Amino acid sequence: MNFTLTEQARRLSTALAIAGLFCALNGCHKANTSEAAEDPPNTPQVVSAGTDDTVQVADAARFPLVAAQQQSVYDTLNVTGTVQPDVSREVPVLSIANGRVVALHVGLGDTVRKGQLVMEVQSPDVTQAFQSYQTALSNADLTNTTLTRDKLLFDKGAIAKSQLDVAQNADDDARAAQRAAEQQLRILGVDKDHPGDTVKVYAPIAGIVVAQNTTTAGAAGINLAGIAGSLTIADLSYVWVICDVYENDLSTVHLGELADIRLNAFPEKSHAGTVSDIGAILDPSIRTAKVRIQVNNPNNLLRIGMFATATFHGQKAHPAVIIPGAAILHLHDRDYVFVPTNANNTYHRTSVRVSQTLSNGSVEVASGLGAGAHVVSNALELQNTAAQ
Repeated sequence: MNFTLTEQARRLSTALAIAGLFCALNGCHKANTSEAAEDPPNTPQVVSAGTDDTVQVADAARFPLVAAQQQSVYDTLNVTGTVQPDVSREVPVLSIANGRVVALHVGLGDTVRKGQLVMEVQSPDVTQAFQSYQTALSNADLTNTTLTRDKLLFDKGAIAKSQLDVAQNADDDARAAQRAAEQQLRILGVDKDHPGDTVKVYAPIAGIVVAQNTTTAGAAGINLAGIAGSLTIADLSYVWVICDVYENDLSTVHLGELADIRLNAFPEKSHAGTVSDIGAILDPSIRTAKVRIQVNNPNNLLRIGMFATATFHGQKAHPAVIIPGAAILHLHDRDYVFVPTNANNTYHRTSVRVSQTLSNGSVEVASGLGAGAHVVSNALELQNTAAQ
């Protein structure tokens, strides 16, 4: 069969095009096969089961269930507060003499014992007091000499009784002035037989220095405006916890009732306190009253300024549905639990309302869950797994 040159070229072009298309198809198939082989198998642990509140897990053993229990519990009220010193146990350290502090033996936060030397004050009051004492002593010697002479003259009939009485009164006045001068020296803490130019100031009580209003070379004295005391010592064996209680909750707080105190720094330890005062005036901006709780603090574990939580207990018990605190999921200002559904390994996120947290970590569910219902005991772990 004979073909022209043009027809042969056309047939050759068609054959090459078919061959190229065949090769391209084979290459694409191999590439797709290779990519498919490199992709890992898709094995999700949690899959959607129809809604955002329903999840299905591959390993249900990781999420054990717990049954809601019905128990009798007491109403509780939790409020926050701070640890503050008992003002009746705070004593300012005052220097009777005005002057300059030349030695400060304790500082803020130090523990002191009663009678311990805390500071020394250099004061011109010491000089003036000692001068007054010397003058009074001289006057007393002079009046005593005059009285002795007048008694002798009176016995001999040389002077009248009235002159003797004048001498006696002068001697009495001089001795009174001497006793007053000696008392002034004792108040200043100065030994009349060995006077110095400084006044020694001692701690009036045992406790901790909670305020310091002066330093070495600073001023001291009771007559300086604005200074309530060079130092303030507080006995912290008892402290106050001052809490803010909302107006609507004041009816549940009573004078003399017990309260449990837990510190944010030591949440595992509870302290017993007694309500000693309920404020008569409410804060107009937040509608709260100050409630004062007196707490025994023998080991000084409660430190001034610490944050604390006070729990007040009601007087009557009521039936309640109780579940562990870990079974509650707090999400977007709402509380949820995961309840198993009829489908295999599937859980539904159900909204509940928690009324209070008990001292053992359990919570009381006011609505959304009945006694005997089963929920996932570790709700947060299930939620985190579902979010991955």
